[in-house]
Amino acid sequence: MADYATDFIVLNQRDNVATARRTLKGGTSVAVSDSRIDLRQTIPGGHKVALVSISAGHELVKYGQIIGFAKTDIEPGDWVHTHNVVLKAVGRDYGFCEEMTELPALEGDKDSFLGYARPGGRAGTRNYIAVLSSVNCSASVARYVADHFRLSDFKSDFANVDGVVAFTHKGGCSYDPNHGHELLQRVIAGMARHPNIGGYVLVGLGCEVNQIPGLVKKHRLDRLRDGEQAPTFLTIQQTGGVRKTVESAVKAVEEMLPKISAANRTMQPVDKLALAMNCGGSDANSGISANPALGVASDELVRQGAASVFGETTEIYGAEHLLTRRAVTHEVGEKLVSQIRWWEDHTALFGSTIDNNPSPGNKDGGLTTIFEKSLGAVAKAGQAPLSAVYDYAEPIEAKGLCFMDTPGNDPVSMTGLVSGGCNVGVFTTGRGSVYGCKPSPCIKVATNSPMYNWMEEDMDINAGTILDGTETVGEVGRRIYDKILAVAGGEKTKSELAGMGDEEFAPWMLGPTL
Repeated sequence: MADYATDFIVLNQRDNVATARRTLKGGTSVAVSDSRIDLRQTIPGGHKVALVSISAGHELVKYGQIIGFAKTDIEPGDWVHTHNVVLKAVGRDYGFCEEMTELPALEGDKDSFLGYARPGGRAGTRNYIAVLSSVNCSASVARYVADHFRLSDFKSDFANVDGVVAFTHKGGCSYDPNHGHELLQRVIAGMARHPNIGGYVLVGLGCEVNQIPGLVKKHRLDRLRDGEQAPTFLTIQQTGGVRKTVESAVKAVEEMLPKISAANRTMQPVDKLALAMNCGGSDANSGISANPALGVASDELVRQGAASVFGETTEIYGAEHLLTRRAVTHEVGEKLVSQIRWWEDHTALFGSTIDNNPSPGNKDGGLTTIFEKSLGAVAKAGQAPLSAVYDYAEPIEAKGLCFMDTPGNDPVSMTGLVSGGCNVGVFTTGRGSVYGCKPSPCIKVATNSPMYNWMEEDMDINAGTILDGTETVGEVGRRIYDKILAVAGGEKTKSELAGMGDEEFAPWMLGPTL
């Protein structure tokens, strides 16, 4: 159990390092748990101090898990970071399903939110019209169409439409059809079917690899459920050029507007939510405050029958055993391990390694190794059993805690999660990410109070109160859960108010460009 009552936070009784609440000068005598330590150097806020003598080559332990090894002898009170820590291979006991325990049963009725009922029993938290490009060559046309409606006052007549958004990318042609092609098609199909999209126009060039007829046929985009808005498919070459295609697409959107705006929010059970969880611009406080609090909110969603999904395979590396031990079946755990092994092979092709992380900003925030970062990232998964593991942008069909194979890059990761069907997101950050992810609203949770106060216009929730000692992890977790329901019901996030989310759509471009 973490001790939050002193100058440094000890997260597990096995730990031989502790995390500083704030910057403390060298020579200071500080309280750590039930004892005092003389600091041998200045310890920046969020960074680690040694609690005991640690000989060169011996394990450094945080969260009760190995985060690295001492590069040199380390004395009590020493600053522990990249200058005296080295990473080595560590054997992990995957113990498939050995610690799988169901969450306490829900007492009373399920919660609800005001959402848009969609065909097929789904529910939307927003009501957008999408202009999707099948290839980068049609991206400008898609943007021109969205710009037309951004500059008009169409919302005065169609108030229930949240906007017309262009989803553009840099792919769609000149690449290996066996790799990136399949992923891109899954992303586009997922966005076309997304519950936050009331209708869409799909625009191509005409000669690209990612042909619209093939995409439509493979993903059955022409198979409409009762009540669904019929899409419009256009190609620039067949329509007669840029101007004519823009005009045709604008007309198609105008024809959709009355029906899509006629949708009204009605009470929907929470089990129709699918939460996307991500952390970016992380610091050492992420795994202490915001991520554990998000884990509490995630568990409550799971208890309510919803799906809660996280990804970033490269940022659970070294902590995946904590998930395999909670897997509901051996097969679920094995699929997660197979994704880890794929990443090891994939990075080796480029002379890199999966543990080539954290980023410079992460390190400035106190994260020393990928193991430390991963252990903190996994905290947002709460305590729920791992119900399912998905490939990138696969449709999310299971309820409960799920994992999706994504890169650690935030826009690419969130694009996969949202394309899989997540209709609301929570994004934790310690350094100050300003990410937005239309068509799904994205709630920002700050890990520390100084950053929250500095960037309050971009942060929705301050989890730094945990470090300040004014709230518990459970209390902040409940605030996050309540905010999820409020935002799902229409309350605007800070990123929405700032207009963020149009440029963050970034499908994973996997494979060679030919």
